[in-house]
Amino acid sequence: MSDKLFEKLKNLYREVDSLANELSEFHAERLKCQKGCSACCVDGIAVFGIEAENIRRKHRDLVGEKKPHPAGFCAFLDQAGGCRIYPDRPYVCRTQGLPLRWFEEIEREWIELRDICPLNEEGEPLEELPADKCWTIGEFEGRLAELQKRFGRGALEREKLRDLFA
Repeated sequence: MSDKLFEKLKNLYREVDSLANELSEFHAERLKCQKGCSACCVDGIAVFGIEAENIRRKHRDLVGEKKPHPAGFCAFLDQAGGCRIYPDRPYVCRTQGLPLRWFEEIEREWIELRDICPLNEEGEPLEELPADKCWTIGEFEGRLAELQKRFGRGALEREKLRDLFA
């Protein structure tokens, strides 16, 4: 396995974090997310294989313990609701809580949709936010899918975080 792929993943995470931090600063008054808030950290979260392998590599002792957080929440939470792999958390965890926007084709027309964690709804209505003040789903997911292909897995193949402890 090429260390270069994991370096590219690390760089992608840096870029995601930079943009997510800018959005977090802009939305600071509305975001309730903080250490211990685990409303989005649910069981069943699945990540790209390259991300799963990155976690296995960097947290061998943790996944080797075979002591995931009890079912119902993310397997990587500690007892206080903090993330035990925070510096190496997968992409999906890096944008949680932010206002999201994406496009779906509905009846042959592309429609923009928006959503946010219910804990962060208070504030300017999502539909009134400028597009650049939302996390737009698409570009980074595509780049991550390309890394996944180069990793040797199908672009849609995912692994559940809880299964990393198996």
